[in-house]
Amino acid sequence: MRATHIVLVLFWFLCIHTPTLFSANVQYDHRALVIDGKRRVLISGSIHYPRSTPEMWPDLIQKSKDGGLDVIETYVFWNIHEPVRGQYDFDGRKDLVKFVKTVAAAGLYVHLRIGPYVCAEWNYGGFPLWLHFIPGIKFRTDNEPFKAEMKRFTAKIVDMIKQEKLYASQGGPVILSQIENEYGNIDSSYGAAGKSYIKWAATMATSLDTGVPWVMCQQADAPDPIINTCNGFYCDQFTPNSNTKPKMWTENWSGWFLSFGGSVPFRPVEDLAFAVARFFQRGGTFQNYYMYHGGTNFGRTSGGPFIATSYDYDAPIDEYGIVRQPKWGHLKDVHKAIKLCEEALIATDPTISSLGPNLEAAVYKTGSVCAAFLANVGTTTDATVNFSGNSYHLPAWSVSILPDCKNVVLNTAKINSASSISSFTTEPSKEDIGSLEASSTGWSWISEPVGISKADSFSQTGLLEQINTTADKSDYLWYSSSIDYKDGAGSQTSLHIESLGHALHAFINGKLAGSQAGNSGKAKFTVDIPVTLVAGKNTIDLLSLTVGLQNYGAFFDISGAGITGPVIFKGLANGNTLDLSSQKWTYQVGLKGEDLGLSSGSSGQWNSQSTLPKNQPLTWYKTTFAAPSGTNPVAIDFTGMSKGEAWVNGQSIGRYWPTYVASDAGCTDSCNYRGPYRDSKCRKNCGKPSQTLYHVPRSWLKPSGNVLVLFEEKGGDPTQISFVTKQIESLCAHVSDSHPPPVELWNSDTESGREVGPVLSLTCPQQNQVISSIKFASYGTPLGTCGNFYHGRCSSNKALSVVQKACIGSSSCSLGVSIDTFGDPCRGVAKSLAVEATCA
Repeated sequence: MRATHIVLVLFWFLCIHTPTLFSANVQYDHRALVIDGKRRVLISGSIHYPRSTPEMWPDLIQKSKDGGLDVIETYVFWNIHEPVRGQYDFDGRKDLVKFVKTVAAAGLYVHLRIGPYVCAEWNYGGFPLWLHFIPGIKFRTDNEPFKAEMKRFTAKIVDMIKQEKLYASQGGPVILSQIENEYGNIDSSYGAAGKSYIKWAATMATSLDTGVPWVMCQQADAPDPIINTCNGFYCDQFTPNSNTKPKMWTENWSGWFLSFGGSVPFRPVEDLAFAVARFFQRGGTFQNYYMYHGGTNFGRTSGGPFIATSYDYDAPIDEYGIVRQPKWGHLKDVHKAIKLCEEALIATDPTISSLGPNLEAAVYKTGSVCAAFLANVGTTTDATVNFSGNSYHLPAWSVSILPDCKNVVLNTAKINSASSISSFTTEPSKEDIGSLEASSTGWSWISEPVGISKADSFSQTGLLEQINTTADKSDYLWYSSSIDYKDGAGSQTSLHIESLGHALHAFINGKLAGSQAGNSGKAKFTVDIPVTLVAGKNTIDLLSLTVGLQNYGAFFDISGAGITGPVIFKGLANGNTLDLSSQKWTYQVGLKGEDLGLSSGSSGQWNSQSTLPKNQPLTWYKTTFAAPSGTNPVAIDFTGMSKGEAWVNGQSIGRYWPTYVASDAGCTDSCNYRGPYRDSKCRKNCGKPSQTLYHVPRSWLKPSGNVLVLFEEKGGDPTQISFVTKQIESLCAHVSDSHPPPVELWNSDTESGREVGPVLSLTCPQQNQVISSIKFASYGTPLGTCGNFYHGRCSSNKALSVVQKACIGSSSCSLGVSIDTFGDPCRGVAKSLAVEATCA
C-alpha cells in the first residue's frame, strides 16, 4: 500500500518509551515513581481482564501501547476467583496471571489494584456473598473476621504473583499494588474503627513484601509508606499527604458508566485532554484513565444495582475493542507531547505564575532543560497571552504544551487526530435468526413454571429479605401464598406491594398481573396492581429479582433487596383490606430452568412441535445460528424482547433489558466541552432504550451450529432479534491552519521540521483496507461535524480532486493544510480543511 504525504517537509519519528526489560527496583520520591534509579512520567489505562476475553487481550493491550500508554491498571475481582470459600477459579476470563503476562509481553507495566473491595460497578463491589454470612462479620472496618478474610485473599493474590515472578522486584511488570479502594469517601461513617482499619490495612499490605510501592486512592490519611492518590474527573488541585510522595491520579474518568433506564453518557475528548494536561502542569507524574477499555459485564457481574451489561464507559477503546476516534488519537498526541516534556517534569517542581484572569503558566526549568504549560481555565472566552516575550492564543478551557518553553507542540482544544463513525450492520445467514422473520421455524422453547416448582422450596411466616435468602445464587426469588376469597368475587381490587428492589413480576392465579422496577437512583419501589380475584382459592406468586447487587457506599453490603411489605389487597368488598405480609409464604430460590441447566441448550425437553409462544412471560427460547461472516465484532440486537438473560454456547452474554427506556430529558444535540464535566453533563439517546445491542465475543462462536438460549421474564418475540456486526463507516478529520503541526514532527533533528505547519492525516482502521472514496472535502470555511460536513462561504474548487488524488487507493494519506496545497479561495480569512472518507 502506498501512503502519500503532501507537505513541505515531513519527518515522521515515533518517540514513545517502551520498557523492554522490567525493573528490579521501584521506589518513589516527591516528584515521581523511581524505576531503576530514574524518575518516570507514566501514562496508564484501566483494562479489567474479566470484562473482555483472553483472545481480545493482546489486541487491546497493543492498541493501548500504540496509544501511548506505559502501564495497564486492573482490579482483582475476589468474587469471581473465590465463589466458594477456599475454592479458587482462575480460568478463562478469570486468568489473572495470563493477563499480567500478556501485558508484560507487550512491554508494558502493570498496576495491580488488589483491593479486595473494588467498587468498579461490579456485583457486590467484588466481595463474594459467602463473606456476608461469616458470623460476626462487619465489612471494611476494624472487625477481626473481616480482616482475617481480607488478609487471606490479599496474601493469596500476592503469593500467586510472586510465584510467577511478576513483581518488578523479581524482574516482572507489576510496579504498583493497591490496598483498599476509595475508603476515604465513606470512612467517617465508621468512626474510630475506620481509622484503625486503614492503619491495619496499610501495615498488612506492606508486610507482604512485594518489593513495590502500595497506594490507597481517595485516602487523605493513608499511612506512610502508602502513597495516597486521587480519583475524579480532575485532579490538578490534588496534593499528596506528604512532600515525600509523588502526585498520582489512579482514576481519570474517561466517561461514565451506563445504567438500565439511563441515557448514554459521554465525555468530550477536549475536556479529557484538558484534565490530563492540567494534572501534569500542576506537578503530576502518573495518571491513569478509568477506563481505557471498559468492556462488557458478562453474566451477572454488573453491580449498581441497575448497571447495564455494556461497560463501554466512552473509553478510548470501545466495548468491542475498536479504537474510538478522535478520543484515542487526540490522547495519543497529548501523551507524546507530555513525554517530550518528561526530562523537565521529573527534574523539578513547577513554577506557577498568573498571566491574567483565568490564565496560568507553569514552567519546569533546570539547567538547559525547560518545558512550559499555558492554561486558559476560563469557560467562555479565548485569550491571547504574552509569555517569555512571545504571543500565544489560548482557546477557553485549554492547555498549550511547550516542550522547549517556546514552541507549542499541542493545544488540548485543537484536534489533529482523525475521527470516525461506526455502524452496525445486520448479518443474515441461512441459520441466522435474523432471517427467520415471523416464522417460528428454528426456535424451540420451554415454559418456566409460575410459582413453586422445585423440591428445595420452603415455607416461613412473613416476608424474607432477598439477598440473605438467595445468597445471590440467582437473580430470582419466588414469594408464593394464597387466599380463600368469597365476598365480591369477580370484582376488581388492587394489590399493593412495597419492595427494596430491584424489580418484580406479580402473578395472580398463574397469570401476569403487572410488573414494576426501581431505577439506578432509587432501587426501592411501591406498586399498585389492579387484579381480579375469583371465588375460592386465589394464588399470589411474586417473582422478585435483583439487577446487580449494591457496590458502593458505607455499609452497602447490608442494603438488602426483595419484598419488604406490606403486601395488601385493597378495595375488597365493603372497602376492606387484607394484609398478607405476616401470613405464611413459600419461597423458591431461582428458576426450575436454572436447575435443569437450560442455559446450555442441551436439555431434551425443548418443545418445537407446536406454535411458538410469543409475548408470553417466563419462557425459555433456543435456536441455532451460524457465526456472522468476516472478523468484525458481533452483537445481538434484542429489539422485540423485554427483559431477561442470554447465553451463547453456554456462556452468558449478560442481562438484556431493551424495554427500559431513558427519560426524554437531559440530552443535547452537542455538548460544550468547556467548563467542568459531570456525569450528567453530556448525554445522548434520551427517550430511547438504554441498551439494545449486546456484545458476543468472536472467540465464543463456531463457524456454524452455535446455540443461543434466552430466558424471557415478561414476554417478547424472539424472531425479531438479529445478529449485527460493527464496523467503521467513515473516517473524518478537520484541521485548521492555526493547528500546531503533528506532534511527531517535534522529534525531527531539523528546525525546519517544526515549520511544516498543520497536517490532516487519515489512516484506514484495518491493515488490509485502502481509502476507497472521498465523501466530502473542503478547504476554506467548512462547517459541521463528521458525517454532516457542509461547505461554508469559502471553499477551494480543487480541494476534492487534490484529496482524491492523494488518498484514494492508499491505506493512509496526509495533506498539508495550507494555501500551497489548495490555493487561497478567500484571502485574509482563517481557513481549515475538512475531509470525510471511506475505506474498503
